[in-house]
Amino acid sequence: MNFRAFRAAFPQTVPVMAGYLALGVAYGLLMSSAGLSVWWTLLMSSIIYAGSGQFLAVSLLTGGASLAQAALLTLVLHFRHLFYGLSLISRFQGTGWRKPYLIFGLTDETYALLTAAPVPAEIPPQDFYFAVTLLDQLYWVTGSVLGSTIGTFITFNTAGVDFAMTALFVVLLVDQVKKQEDRIPAAIGLGCALLSLVLFGGGSFLIPALAAITVLLLAGRGKMERRVSPP
Repeated sequence: MNFRAFRAAFPQTVPVMAGYLALGVAYGLLMSSAGLSVWWTLLMSSIIYAGSGQFLAVSLLTGGASLAQAALLTLVLHFRHLFYGLSLISRFQGTGWRKPYLIFGLTDETYALLTAAPVPAEIPPQDFYFAVTLLDQLYWVTGSVLGSTIGTFITFNTAGVDFAMTALFVVLLVDQVKKQEDRIPAAIGLGCALLSLVLFGGGSFLIPALAAITVLLLAGRGKMERRVSPP
């Protein structure tokens, strides 16, 4: 294990650490309020590790949803990860034994870091990617277990807690957009999402929006690359 990679990755992951510890505590409190033990929280954060999916899972578990319903809702909720993976194919080449874990640990926030954080010249990229991904999951597991433990002793009103994940994603999105020279992709994403929301409603807008974003970005890829490439 390359500890230099972890030292280099840690400063880059501090914003995610702050968010994941807070969100993890919120998730742990939600699990506790649903009557699920700390061990369930630890297990889900370790082997599922899908923030918004885990928040959804609490409702599914307590609401008596069927396996088919849970599978379908989870697929729709995380369909965007298909596009994340496609955009990281070249980055993950040559990562060897790390690749399965990098795929497993690809959350929204980790994706934002892997695509925006600079890799130090002296650190192999595959070690840096692995360090970022593992640190992010450790933050999430720590926060969720802490929240679940607190929830066994103190009763909290958890109304609105599940919106915390959305808030963190918006903060990271704003930070990433500010760092980019070309903001047309962000504008395309926002426009497609809003149009799809109007046309298809809040329950089914995600997949059409992602499909439209993909088509438009692929169609305009050459022009956008020339805009940011040095003359």
